[in-house]
Amino acid sequence: MKKAILAFGMLLMTGTAANAGALTHKLSSSVQLTVDAAATRAVRVGSSYSVSGNGVSTTDGTNAGAVGGLGAISSGIGSPANITATQATSGNSFSFSQSYLEGDALSGSAPTVGAVANYSDLTSTTAGTAGSLAGTIDTAGAISVTAGGAGSSAVGQFVSEISIFD
Repeated sequence: MKKAILAFGMLLMTGTAANAGALTHKLSSSVQLTVDAAATRAVRVGSSYSVSGNGVSTTDGTNAGAVGGLGAISSGIGSPANITATQATSGNSFSFSQSYLEGDALSGSAPTVGAVANYSDLTSTTAGTAGSLAGTIDTAGAISVTAGGAGSSAVGQFVSEISIFD
């Protein structure tokens, strides 16, 4: 009899486990308001000089065989030599090329915000204004955003997440 009760008890212990599934539901709302700051970005372009040739004789007016360069630099601007080329041997092929890009002159100070200086690559932005910039989330979760002035942004977001675990 003891064996039968023990066997019946073990049979009850081997039954299937209860379903341990779960359901999770998350809700969240957010509002982000931004007013950009004043900024100026200036990139100064430098001077460059390039020369190449084949089958030519060169001079800068004083020195034979001169190939040039940026010369004396004043306020960040070079003054390249005037190079002239002549065909080295009559009847033979020749080529000669030179180029000069004058860079931006150095100024005494950085440009003020919103101003445009004499640089080749310049971005200037004046300060943003909040104006009527606003954002709210009421107790029911409704989001309301109002655009502001220049340089401002308003973003509202509602997220609903449902997860089912088995």
